[in-house]
Amino acid sequence: MMNDLALLVARVTLGASIASHGAQKAFGWFDGSGPQNAGAYFETLGFKPGAQYAAAASYNEIAAGALIALGAGGPLGPAGVLATMLVAAQSVHAKNGFFAAKGGIELNVVYSAGALALASTGYGALSLDRALSLDEKLRHPILTTLAIAGGLAAAWTILAQRDFSPPPGTLATPTIAGNGASPSPSPAAN
Repeated sequence: MMNDLALLVARVTLGASIASHGAQKAFGWFDGSGPQNAGAYFETLGFKPGAQYAAAASYNEIAAGALIALGAGGPLGPAGVLATMLVAAQSVHAKNGFFAAKGGIELNVVYSAGALALASTGYGALSLDRALSLDEKLRHPILTTLAIAGGLAAAWTILAQRDFSPPPGTLATPTIAGNGASPSPSPAAN
């Protein structure tokens, strides 16, 4: 019973944390940015159109977090968390090192580790999967492996779609290395 209680606490903590992170972007709840600002930020990360990528990330976090908190859907929730955390780690946090205090990947690693642990151990007796007698079917090693592989493939696919090209109709202004100033016209052009 203690193991099941520990799994319940871990599930609810991880699931609620992930879902609330999604709600910050989707609805602006919990001092979040809201959909408009999240979309604009995603554009700066190379995810275009930003509003669509931000919505997909937000609702994935909400759904994955809810599945984990409820102990439902077997490895699907953890796979969703893994996909989101890998994309966030690579596109936002990796350049800042490991520790969260400097904006690093620490939180992404902790969330991913928790998701992988729940995917492999199951949600325990105090879960919706167990109440519906689905836990053994949904925790089959092949299904778990496929779900985790799907999360990894989704992350890779999303990262591969990043686009840093300037918006149509704009030209990038060349700069002189070192001072950010635009080059002077050449004397021959006058």
